[in-house]
Amino acid sequence: MYLHPILEGLEHCFSLFYPQLCLVCERKKPARGEILCFTCQHKLPKTDFHLDPDNALMERFWGRLPLQAAASLFYFIKGGRTQQLIHQLKYNNKPAVGRQLGQSYGSLLKDSPLFQEIDCIIPVPLHRRKQHLRGYNQSETFAQGLSTSMGKPYYSHTLERRNFTQTQTRKSRIERMNNVQEAFQLKTGKALRGKHVLLVDDVITTGATLEACGMQLLTVKDLTLSLATIGFASG
Repeated sequence: MYLHPILEGLEHCFSLFYPQLCLVCERKKPARGEILCFTCQHKLPKTDFHLDPDNALMERFWGRLPLQAAASLFYFIKGGRTQQLIHQLKYNNKPAVGRQLGQSYGSLLKDSPLFQEIDCIIPVPLHRRKQHLRGYNQSETFAQGLSTSMGKPYYSHTLERRNFTQTQTRKSRIERMNNVQEAFQLKTGKALRGKHVLLVDDVITTGATLEACGMQLLTVKDLTLSLATIGFASG
């Protein structure tokens, strides 16, 4: 029980000699406990989708998924600050990015009338091989942060990714849909009956992955579905 204070002290000493830089601009030093400097925090392109029931994310799923609500924290622009932040989360071993963004966004969602009836949170799963290689599921870290600030449980084993699909980055909407059409399965849905589920992912582009996962969840009787992501790619 004495280990944690010792490690905390060592971390503080280390930061004095090797100060952590902002994960976006990589020039300025963030305030203690933060991952971004003041400038980058305020220049990240926030969407305010959680205040608009007919936002662009909702529109993207019209005729595809029956949603109660949908929101993204930031706009995702190629080469922009959001892309840099999510790159740190996914490829530079920075799971704390997902948790901090989740806590921040959760504090906004819980005060939004659109999300006040959420019962639980479910992250889009990674294939076990990819999760082993990365060490964590970036969408699950986001769900963990949301769970903390919203006071709602998250379930990381409700959905399973069966197929080790190719990366979606350079695929068209049709190619993405074909790539994930049968990639996911619902492992158990008993605890979700009659629940309002918040399905979460890191970035939405075409929406193929969220649609495939959402269709699995909607096989559960009387389930209500909402979505939340860190980034929203408008192009």
